[in-house]
Amino acid sequence: MGQIHIITSEYPPQLGGVSDYTRTVAEGLAAAGEEVHVWCPDVERGDLAALSPQALQLECSRAAEDQSGGEPPHSKVFVHRKMGAFTPRDLRLVSRLLEEFPAPRRVLVQWVPHGYGFRSMNLPFCLWLWQRGLSGDEVELMVHEPSLGFGEGSWKHNIVAAVHRLMTVILLRATRQVWVSIPAWEKRWRPYTLGRTVEFRWLPVGSNIPVVASQTESRQIRERYLNDGGRLVGHFGSYDANTVELLLKSVSPLMKHDATLLLLGHGSERMRAAMIEHNPAVADRVHATGSLSPDELSQHLVACDLMLQPYIDGVSSRRTSTMTALAHGVPVVTTAGKFTESLWTASDAVALAPAHDVDELVRSAARLLPNEMARQRLATAAKKLYEEHFHPRRTIDALREGVETL
Repeated sequence: MGQIHIITSEYPPQLGGVSDYTRTVAEGLAAAGEEVHVWCPDVERGDLAALSPQALQLECSRAAEDQSGGEPPHSKVFVHRKMGAFTPRDLRLVSRLLEEFPAPRRVLVQWVPHGYGFRSMNLPFCLWLWQRGLSGDEVELMVHEPSLGFGEGSWKHNIVAAVHRLMTVILLRATRQVWVSIPAWEKRWRPYTLGRTVEFRWLPVGSNIPVVASQTESRQIRERYLNDGGRLVGHFGSYDANTVELLLKSVSPLMKHDATLLLLGHGSERMRAAMIEHNPAVADRVHATGSLSPDELSQHLVACDLMLQPYIDGVSSRRTSTMTALAHGVPVVTTAGKFTESLWTASDAVALAPAHDVDELVRSAARLLPNEMARQRLATAAKKLYEEHFHPRRTIDALREGVETL
C-alpha cells in the first residue's frame, strides 16, 4: 500500500468540477488499496446554499465522515481541511503537519490557477510547492486549467497572464511529473520547463456521476416534462457565458423540431430565465431542475433522448458534463473547436458541429431526434469510447503506476 497526499482548492461539499474530480480520484485510489490524505480548505456556508435538500443531506453526511476521520465502506480517505486561504501562514501549518508523515511524501496537486486565492496570482503557494520538492517530496501536478492567455481582455488581464507564466515556471521547477487533462495543456506549458526534464502525461477527466438510473424512474421524468409527446433534449454543464450564448441561439430553432429542452444542475434555473427573457414563446418548452444529487442527475440524464452540449472552444477530454452523458450512454450533439482531440472525430461517438455554427448544431440534433436507430448507434459508440478512454479506473491505474515506482 502506498500513501498519497492530494492538495486541492476545493473538496465536497464544496461545489465544483475539481471538487467532484478530486473525490472520485481519492476514493478510487483508496478503494484500490492506497492510503489517501486530502488537504483542502474548510467548508464555507456559501458552498452549501445552492444544493437541493437531498444533495445537502448527502453532502453533510459525507462531510461528517471526513471531519471525524471516518472511513467510507469502500475506501480509506482522510480529509484535512487545514489549507485555509492558502496564505503563507496556512502553508507553514500544513508543512508542519505533512512532516508528521513518512518521507518521501507523494504530493499530487490539482492545479487551477484561480482556485488558490490571491486573485489567481498565489506566487507564495507556488514557491511553497517548490520548497516541498527541494525538501524531498515527490510533487506532481494535475493541470485542469493552465493559465490565462494574453490579449484576451484588458491590460489587467494581461498582467495576470504574465504572473501565471511566472507561476508556471516555478511549478515546473517543483515537479518532474505533470498530468494534463487535455494534450493542449502540454503544448502550453512545455516551453516553460526551460530545458528541464519534465514528463507530461495525458490523464483524461472521466464522469463523477455513477450510473444508477432505472427505466421506471426515467420514464416518470419523461412523462413529467413531455406532456404533449415529442423528444426530450437535455443540457448539463456550468452555464458559463460562452455556453449561455450558444444555448440562447439554439433554443428557438430547436423548438421547431418537436423538442423540449431540459436544463440540468446548478445554474439551470438562471439559464431558463434568460431563455424566456430572450424569447417568451419558449416558456412551456424549456424546463430547469436546479441542483440535483448524483442519483437524481443520473435518472434525468437517461430520461433524455439526446444531450445538446455546445462549447465555444470545442468538446475535449476535460469536459466532465459530456463525459457524464457518454458514461450513461446518452447520444451527444456537441461542437468541434481548437481544443477538440482527434479521437472525437475518429470514434464517431458524438455528433459534431463547428463551434461557431449554431445552425449546423441544431441541424445535427434535428436529424437525430426522429431517428431512433441513429441515436442508438451513437449511444453504443459513446459508451464504448468512454470505457476505452475516459473511465476513472484508467486514471486510477495511471496514478498507481507512480506509487509503485516510489
